[in-house]
Amino acid sequence: MFGFRSDGKKVKHMNIIDKAEPFFMPQRIDAVNYTLVKVPCAKLDEFIARERRAGISYSYMHLVIATIVRVLYIRKKLNRFIMRGSIYQRNTISISMDIKKKLEEEGESLTLKFFFTGRESIDEVKKIVDEEIAKYVKDDVVHGTTKVAGKFCKLPDFLFRWALAFARFLDRHGMLPKSLIKASPFHTSCFVTNLKSIKLNYIYHHLYNFGTTTIFASMGKEQMEPYVENNKELKIGKFMNIGMSLDERIADGLYMGKSLKLVLDLLANPDTLKEKLPDDGSIPKKLIKRKLKKNKVKKVKKKKIKPLKNKEKHDEKLRKSSLRKQKKMLKEKEKEEEKAT
Repeated sequence: MFGFRSDGKKVKHMNIIDKAEPFFMPQRIDAVNYTLVKVPCAKLDEFIARERRAGISYSYMHLVIATIVRVLYIRKKLNRFIMRGSIYQRNTISISMDIKKKLEEEGESLTLKFFFTGRESIDEVKKIVDEEIAKYVKDDVVHGTTKVAGKFCKLPDFLFRWALAFARFLDRHGMLPKSLIKASPFHTSCFVTNLKSIKLNYIYHHLYNFGTTTIFASMGKEQMEPYVENNKELKIGKFMNIGMSLDERIADGLYMGKSLKLVLDLLANPDTLKEKLPDDGSIPKKLIKRKLKKNKVKKVKKKKIKPLKNKEKHDEKLRKSSLRKQKKMLKEKEKEEEKAT
């Protein structure tokens, strides 16, 4: 309440445009931008095959989640959300994801929520994700989110509508209990859906007005596509498309663009995800885009002209040299005249 929330800290000292945008676009659905991230699969497949030979089984999902977690840690503005016109920086990094206990139409759906510091290596991300899925995919285990949702769903429709409206009111004023925020999949840094697992292509998913989700990533099934290598040769390669939905109010286009470029850079070099980031919060220089070096103009050293000790001697030398050239030209002219006669 009064700008204080359990899941984030209010951002202060903002420029005029950034501060005004949430008031011009009060709802999240008003401010959503969609973009396609086309990921080449060659490096991913090479990394997965090499690690599998070493006894570790990674999937595209592990790589994408590890990349998103790292980008959210490095690019802090992406881990923000808007509530009642105010911008908040999240206290944690969290990823929500829908899964099915069984790949059947009647199979029960679960929405899991994974928590990270952002400094984890891909091995640690894989462990967190796999353990959480293995824990709740069993038939006899009920997830906390399902328990909370089940209590609301047991209410009559008019009470359910009132209860949800009351929850929205509490959320807008920072009074929603911390336990509910922790259980809610809609209060998350990023929502991921793996449509590749059911052999579907990517989609552009909307952002929920309920909760605080500002990023939605939809992984599609990989497919063969033509591409031009080094602006010269036309080739065919395997690509995975990720449909991204982003709340434009949390950062400007330049910041978003550089963040998406970092996503592609990390997925193009998955070995960097094996390294854990330092605990002191610093970021390795190799993960920060290097500034382009300005073309330095080589300075031409000017030859120093030594002062003449005797100007008269120098002038005499120039005069004699000029006379020699004139005599030579006269002799050549005389020879040509003799030949002509």
